[in-house]
Amino acid sequence: MLRYFTSGESHGEALVAFISGLPAGLEVDVAYVDRELWRRQQGYGRGGRMKIERDAAHVLSGVHHGKTIGSPISILLENKDWKNWQEALPVETGDPAKHKRVASPRPGHADLAGALKYNFSEARYVLERASARESAARVAIGGLAKLFLREIGVEVLSHVTRVGEAELSDEVKWEKIRALWEKEEVLLNCADADAEQRMKAEVDRALRIGDSVGGVFEVVAHGVPPGLGTYAQWDERLDGLLAGAVMSLQAVKAVEIGSGIQAAGAMGSTVHDEIGYNDGAFTRARNNAGGIEGGVSNGEEIRVRGYLKPISTLRRPLGSVDFATREPVKAAYERSDVCVVPAAGVAAEAMVALTLAKCALEKFGGDSMVETKRNFEGYKEQLRKF
Repeated sequence: MLRYFTSGESHGEALVAFISGLPAGLEVDVAYVDRELWRRQQGYGRGGRMKIERDAAHVLSGVHHGKTIGSPISILLENKDWKNWQEALPVETGDPAKHKRVASPRPGHADLAGALKYNFSEARYVLERASARESAARVAIGGLAKLFLREIGVEVLSHVTRVGEAELSDEVKWEKIRALWEKEEVLLNCADADAEQRMKAEVDRALRIGDSVGGVFEVVAHGVPPGLGTYAQWDERLDGLLAGAVMSLQAVKAVEIGSGIQAAGAMGSTVHDEIGYNDGAFTRARNNAGGIEGGVSNGEEIRVRGYLKPISTLRRPLGSVDFATREPVKAAYERSDVCVVPAAGVAAEAMVALTLAKCALEKFGGDSMVETKRNFEGYKEQLRKF
């Protein structure tokens, strides 16, 4: 069974990601994982932190001679900003006078809810773990999940469809999304140049007025075979698993699969994808279902959209309350971004890849890649003979 989790704080010494359950014999391209980490750091509207960090995966265990060995894999990501925070956030008791308090909670952030939950007198420790910096660790192990999925012909990528009021409404074909991945310069990861310039203007406007701006990203999984997930139990449905995985990312407040939101106001005859059969395979004229029906992948591309709220840290802070005095003040400000939609899309790719890898391993099994691929080929033959 594929299991994974992360540890570490935004300004701590490092992030560490753990993943267990990948078959032995999977070739691990660390340069590929590092490029995924680089992609997460790109995008117009990122803040000063990205000028400091140069994320690179340091594999501590589970990989030798370039391949997985079946044991748990751990990956360390050094926080280069740690040198500026060692005295403020020491592991030992340290000097309390050097602690950097978050004296007033930011509306929309975990600050207040976290402080109440854990009985903290201020929100520094909440910020440290709730920060989206944590998603870098997910991207690292998500890179391993992507390498596994490539072995069975599945690729997972994202693109941005909206920033603020600037929107790209037409469906983007896989070839254009794939071309975005190959670019060495990332602006807003939009497949349409005109729409991307309108999105850039939205970021510029938010920066000019000291605000932040959200948007929508779409993750596309290409080459997914039918049969992942199940309708047999509520908590094993693929759409539910993907929705939970993407919603778990910081600042994501809604998730859509296929044309789910538009479908809610449409007639069934215009929503459901008619089925055909041609040249030995079932076909669909369209993909409003987003590749999932009844909680099971149906062989079409899986398309998942994440709706990202504007981040909570504003250069012109909103009203808040001082933790100590309970008096009205402006919310605390920490160095932050203006727009993180492209980066959130990369983190969502990782979560989709991890979810699909987990479901694929549950279906095909295998303690080694030889066994897993043999089982997968047998399943493909079964589909051909259906």
